[in-house]
Amino acid sequence: MSIPGISEAIIRHNSNASSYSRGEEYYRRGAIPSVSFANADLKKRGNLIQAEVEGGEITPYRVSIRFDAGGITSACCTCPYDYDGWCKHIVATLLSCSRQSEIIEERPTLEQLLNRLDILQTQRLLQELVENRPEIIDDIDEFVSLIDLPKPQTKQSSTRQSKIDTSPFRSHVKRILRDGLKELEYGSEEDPFTDDLLAVIEKARELAENGDGNNAIAILETITETYAQEWDELLDYGGDSYSIAEPLDSAWTEAILCAEMSTGEIVDLQLMLESWQDEISADFSMSLEALRQGWDYEPLQEIMQGDDSAELWENERPSYADDLALIRLQILERQNRYTEYLNLALAEEMTLQYLTQLAALGRVEEAMSAAKILMEKAEEGFALAKILREDGYLVEALEICQAGINLTGNCLYEFATWTSDLAQGLEDNATALTASIIAFKIRPSFRDYGKIQDYAGETWLTLKQDLLQTLRDQPDWGIREAQVDIFLHEGLIDDAIKTVERDTYYTSELVHRVMDAAVSHRPNWVIDNARRRAEPIMEQGKADRYDAAVSWLKKVKAAYIQLGQKAEWSAYRSKLEAAHGRKRKLMELFKELNT
Repeated sequence: MSIPGISEAIIRHNSNASSYSRGEEYYRRGAIPSVSFANADLKKRGNLIQAEVEGGEITPYRVSIRFDAGGITSACCTCPYDYDGWCKHIVATLLSCSRQSEIIEERPTLEQLLNRLDILQTQRLLQELVENRPEIIDDIDEFVSLIDLPKPQTKQSSTRQSKIDTSPFRSHVKRILRDGLKELEYGSEEDPFTDDLLAVIEKARELAENGDGNNAIAILETITETYAQEWDELLDYGGDSYSIAEPLDSAWTEAILCAEMSTGEIVDLQLMLESWQDEISADFSMSLEALRQGWDYEPLQEIMQGDDSAELWENERPSYADDLALIRLQILERQNRYTEYLNLALAEEMTLQYLTQLAALGRVEEAMSAAKILMEKAEEGFALAKILREDGYLVEALEICQAGINLTGNCLYEFATWTSDLAQGLEDNATALTASIIAFKIRPSFRDYGKIQDYAGETWLTLKQDLLQTLRDQPDWGIREAQVDIFLHEGLIDDAIKTVERDTYYTSELVHRVMDAAVSHRPNWVIDNARRRAEPIMEQGKADRYDAAVSWLKKVKAAYIQLGQKAEWSAYRSKLEAAHGRKRKLMELFKELNT
């Protein structure tokens, strides 16, 4: 696959100003190991671009960028950067791809390389890799162990005799609870149980996922019984089962639906679950219902066979119905029972699962037709669009996006941003613009503001006024930085001042930025606001904040000078020195006001 057009606008939009500037600097000085970027170490393997970029460490950072015909799908770097957008190393790599694509070296993919090797050559390769990097033998060991796990089966053994030794699990759970109680005795306020217990429960889930429901039940019996035995002591320390009960109920449900049990074993397990839920004040309603229905429950069978008239729930649909349906669907998918999966998902109104499974099966036309009828939430559209894109159906993915971003949901910002990038890659400027506007109105940012300007063309002046009004109408504290960035960018000093007027933080960086911009426009505001921030710190003798007070006083000085009132500044400073002259630390810091 050839590399899609990587515009510098896209690079700017996905990195903050600092990262882009530093990335540009890296690009110009040739931070990718080479004499110059003309011979840069850039490789393309299929739809993957790789580069090594020199940074602050001895070892270069490794950049990996994946793409499809719609543009970049992911970009990552081994550097520790964890802030807004792409890091400078990714920016430098992409600038090289954009400006000097001819230097990218075409190399074989991993699959192509491995296809050249026979079994003996592959073994030799692994042996040499382990000799040079001994730590990867653990990865190989884990991979081989996973291969040896039992595969999911439609039918398991008809007996519930388990082969697993549950003693280690019992000891493990007891140790977790005993150690946790000791921590509580010593006054710990943190939860000392949940994470470790969830890890043990996960072992049972892994068995169930691999079709071994019987051994999963054996482990869950051990966990639940041991937990119940220690319950009275847990209660003495204010313990509750809330954080454990729901994961246990879910794990029990999956294990039950993956196991084969006789009627007597079902009755025994029902009695145990009912007893345990009373003992530890838990709710095992879902697992008890799974035990009652199993897979042979007649209404369930009718639904999975496609009977539209069948009703799974005789009375009111219980609160756990969706969770139970999801567990059933996961099992059906693992067992490749796709027709039953689709029938159950449709009957249970699990639209997201129904649409994405159709797409995953390659039944794209059906998925598209069904989406037009069934899709009601943005989450459904986003999930379907991502699967379509992963499978190479980019035009269809964009069509789903165009409908989905107009729906309600909790993922609209991420969905709209994703849609904008895909549309831009497919050169659909109108959709890119619409999606960027939706994203901006949900969560305003300077980056999306810039994207809209790039896409808007002749309509920008009209759109800009609407976006600025959106900013003014949203007093949300969480968008103040975006408001300041944009208002200052547009020279709207009064709007920026209004944005930070109620910001009382004694070292507010945003207020400093606004004052720097406002000193020539509203110097009197700067004087009044900066004095109001500096004076209480000095009057209250907060020595640890004196440096902040002096920072505000520098703003006062700059504003007086802007007004041509050096004498007034000198008088004000003298007044402060007379009032606080005994505060030696403060007076030492006052020397900074001389510059």
